[in-house]
Amino acid sequence: MPEDADRTSREARGAPPRRRFFERLLEVVVAGYFGVILYPLYRYLASGPKLVQSVEVTAVTVGTLKDMPPNTAKMFRFGGAPGVLIRAADGTLHAFNATCTHLNCTVQYRSDWEKIWCACHGSRFDTATGANESGPAPRPLLSWKVEVSEKGEIFVTRA
Repeated sequence: MPEDADRTSREARGAPPRRRFFERLLEVVVAGYFGVILYPLYRYLASGPKLVQSVEVTAVTVGTLKDMPPNTAKMFRFGGAPGVLIRAADGTLHAFNATCTHLNCTVQYRSDWEKIWCACHGSRFDTATGANESGPAPRPLLSWKVEVSEKGEIFVTRA
């Protein structure tokens, strides 16, 4: 009986210090686990577009006339967007945003057709105006202004 009385008196005083230690340790481990899981989620949701610095680009140098024979094209970056510079068979220069207006695939120039073509779903665009001629693309390509310096350097600017 003295053991039962001793046990009852210990329970009345609260949990033994060793048990309290392990309870606190378990609480800290669980809190740390949730912190490890929730912190990256919080950072992802809270940061949003603030992590990406956007720079406004108004003009880019694409190359020189001597590097572009007639009926060729050159892909380039205009800020964060892909662009395509086309030198038509008659020697005129045209620049467009190379993102298809259907599902944002990157378009390419087909010299055998003398057309801009989207390989994703077969849309075709006019090389002089960027107008959509066939396929599911709902709008024409965004055109940019092309300027040639006295030295023959090609600059593309926003129209």
